[in-house]
Amino acid sequence: MTGGTGIGTGPGRALLALYGLFALAAGARATVQILTRFGEAPLAYSLSAFAAAVYVVLTVALARGARRLALWALGIELAGVLVIGTASLLAPSAFPDDTVWSTYGKGYLFIPLVLPLVGLYWLWRRR
Repeated sequence: MTGGTGIGTGPGRALLALYGLFALAAGARATVQILTRFGEAPLAYSLSAFAAAVYVVLTVALARGARRLALWALGIELAGVLVIGTASLLAPSAFPDDTVWSTYGKGYLFIPLVLPLVGLYWLWRRR
């Protein structure tokens, strides 16, 4: 397929729906936390807002068939989950409240760890 067409079709629709759901959930959670308790855990809440932004980019990229953008965003997401997940285990005092990616997405049933791997597999399979 050329130009990334078809990445948001078929089983890709489930991926698109999951990223849309995560964009909404992480964005709403981060917005409430930033507006009401930002001083308690500014790093964690800012990272959750960043994760939400990545999920929005992924949702739009998948919907529009923007394969290259989706690959970049999936790479950023996977790196974020691995780095933040590890940092939250090694320096828990730096994360007084969880982010979406803390402990590799434990608060979200580890879906944030698995989802970028599924997304990368899907995009590589559809090229």
